[in-house]
Amino acid sequence: MGLGTGRAATDFVRRLGERVEKGLRIQGVATSEVTAQLAAQLAIPLITLDEAKWLDVTVDGADEVDPKLDVIKGYGGALVREKIVAASSERLILLVGPEKLVKQLGERGRLPVEVVPFGLSITARRLTALGLKPEQRMHHGGAYVTDNGNYILDCGTTPIESPVELELEILSIPGIVGTGLFLGLVDTVFVEGPSGVEELRRK
Repeated sequence: MGLGTGRAATDFVRRLGERVEKGLRIQGVATSEVTAQLAAQLAIPLITLDEAKWLDVTVDGADEVDPKLDVIKGYGGALVREKIVAASSERLILLVGPEKLVKQLGERGRLPVEVVPFGLSITARRLTALGLKPEQRMHHGGAYVTDNGNYILDCGTTPIESPVELELEILSIPGIVGTGLFLGLVDTVFVEGPSGVEELRRK
């Protein structure tokens, strides 16, 4: 099972730890060092993705979900590992609140992009040329560094007309490691609202 990163994923991992304590037998693959540390504290058995080779399911959160169940992720900083784990899973299930549902990706105005530190300014200029407004993510007075040793540029954006085209354009820039666009990967989204939980499935 893939274990995501972020608030919703953290809540899920805590509940999963309770089930493991009662005898549930699983093996988890963490998408970040933070999630790995939490899983270890809860005695959830962890293996690497290379050891797992393939995952039955990954449970994670999201920052935006559109009607087609395409999403933007990465506010928590683990977008590249999350995407690798998601692509290695038979099913990807997301847990979100109703505030994460959007009519069009980009409505919240932020698309995280993970970049190699070398040539950061050139990469930022190329993103700007695509109409984005990249700002380097900072943390405790210094550059935010991902578990992969890279930086994140949070790209200001308006609603995205063609996410697939934008994804290809961004990935064509040397130095880009990955984007927060998760297209065609999600199977099910559970939306927890005031009246209960709604299940959304990819058509």
